[in-house]
This record gives sequence, C-alpha cells and structure tokens, in this order.
Amino acid sequence: MFPPGKLPAERLEAMLAALPRRDPRVLVGPRPGEDAAVIDIGAGNCLVVTTDPITFATDRIGSYAVHVNANDVAVMGAAPRWLSLVLLLPPKRADAALLDSIVADAVAACESIGVTLCGGHTEVTAGLDRPIAVGQMIGEVEASRLLRKDSLVAGDVVILAGVAATEGTAILAREKRAELAGAVPAALLDRAAGFLDNPGISVVRAALAAARTGVVRAMHDPTEGGIVTGLLELAGAAGLGISVDGDRIPIRPETRAICDALGVDPLRLIASGALLAATRASDAGPVLDVLQDLSIPAAVVAELRAAPEGRVISLAGRTQPLELPARDEIARLFEQ
Repeated sequence: MFPPGKLPAERLEAMLAALPRRDPRVLVGPRPGEDAAVIDIGAGNCLVVTTDPITFATDRIGSYAVHVNANDVAVMGAAPRWLSLVLLLPPKRADAALLDSIVADAVAACESIGVTLCGGHTEVTAGLDRPIAVGQMIGEVEASRLLRKDSLVAGDVVILAGVAATEGTAILAREKRAELAGAVPAALLDRAAGFLDNPGISVVRAALAAARTGVVRAMHDPTEGGIVTGLLELAGAAGLGISVDGDRIPIRPETRAICDALGVDPLRLIASGALLAATRASDAGPVLDVLQDLSIPAAVVAELRAAPEGRVISLAGRTQPLELPARDEIARLFEQ
C-alpha cells in the first residue's frame, strides 16, 4: 500500500510514461516535475491547465485551492484566469456555515489575483471526516512566452524567491497548535498561522514579474516535499543534475521553532509561497532586481549541472547526495 502523500517517484514516472499521447496540440503533457499541461489553441496562443486538491489543511481550504492552482499556472509564464472548484463536504460537518465560509474564502482569493470562479461541483460525501477542495485552474499565454523546463541547460542557476516552508509552517501552526502549545510561544504560533496571508502562499505576482524580464528560462512551484523536492523536480524535468547551496535557503525563525518542536525538516516541508526561477548565470541580476523591487527576498541557491555530475546539497560545509523525500513532512506527521 502507498503511504499518504505523493506517489513514490518511480511509480508515478512509470504510470505517466504509459499514458497515450494522441493529440499533438498538447505541448506539455503529464510527466514528473511539470506543474501544468499546455495546450496549443492556435493563433499563437496556449491554454495552461492544472488541477490540485487540498487534503492536509482543514481551514482556509478555499484560499489554498485558489493559490496552489494559480501558482502552477503562473510558473509556466501564463496569467491564471479561470477556476473550477470541487467541494466535498463531510456528512457530520456539512452545513450552510461551512459551505459559505469555504466559498467566501475562495472568492476573496480569486479576487486578489484577478481570477474568475466559473464553475465546479459541491456535494456531501460519505466517508470523509473533513472537507476536501479540488481546484482546476486555466490560464493563457502567448506561445512565444511559454516557459518550459526542457529549455534548461547545464550551467543555468536557480533563484529562490521567498523562503522555505511558508505553507507548511502555516498549516502546522493551525493544525498542530494544541501539540505545540507547550513548546512554542502562543505569539509565535499566531504569527506563523498568519503566514497564509502574510507573506501569503501565492507566487503569481513574483512569477509573472520574473517572466516579464524575458531572461527566465523556466520556473517551478515547490509544494509537497518542500524546497528539496522542488529543486529535484526542476532538475529532473530537464534531465539534469543539480548542486544546491542549502545554507543560502532562508528559513524564518517561526518555521525553525515549529519544525524543531515537531522534529520536522523545513527543507522537506510543503513550500507553497516560494518560487524557483532558472536562468543563465549571467542573467540572474535582472531577476533578482525585479524581485527586490517587489520586496520579495531572493537568492541564487543552486546550479544545474550535467546529469552525470549527480544531484547534491551542501549544508554547513558538508556536501551530500540530494534525494527525493519519501513523502512530505506533513504527510508523515499526519499519519502518526
């Protein structure tokens, strides 16, 4: 049986490789490391389509569903436009107040990034003990502005915009507050719970601003498995190796305190709110400048290398192999 969280990488890769490829208009199809599908709709334009569920959080799931799906579209260089939302409600909690709160949360999140909630489905579903939200986001981009990971080459560098584990920190502060109460000050938990809104888990503004520089070659939205998994997925989708400077990955004090209390690795904790942008080393400056102008912390944290050079991370002066986590730290905690 598979454990909670992402499917094992090798099983996912085998499943996706076996899927038929029938329509040549699908420019980017299902494969590991890709954030969304891309469909050529003619006249030099593409639709970018993604879908993602919210399964770990139990509150603010409307906002989560909007932003994690919008992020996947924006990192392809596309503007998120339309959201379809599926809400599955647990029988013992399904009432008007729960429904209204989720929908209001989703609508507010859509308005904050210019997305239209245009459809979906709602039902009370047997067997659930908490609400589940599943979003499908559609965006649009000119074909000439589409960002693809297979354009990356050895020597390109990866910029991290944001910090590690913003989403994971907010989820743990909200979902594990009782467990953390004896080890972490209440004021710190309050600040951490607020990370959902400030700095927030949307990378749409950062991604589209970075794309407008014209020098970004590809971007990625690190989610489950954290920054480590995001970097490995970016390199893997390009068929490259990677060398990561782990000491350059910023971690907030609130994240460190919560992770230390729970025995969690912040670099492998769900990381929506961070953005990975790859560019030529000589082109990193304009991207860093744009992000700085938006008051978004950013730094070069990795270099892509030829595949035979492998995938490594250096931390505190020690270099070690970089491997995909078996699952996100939250999935591990919630299974206990």
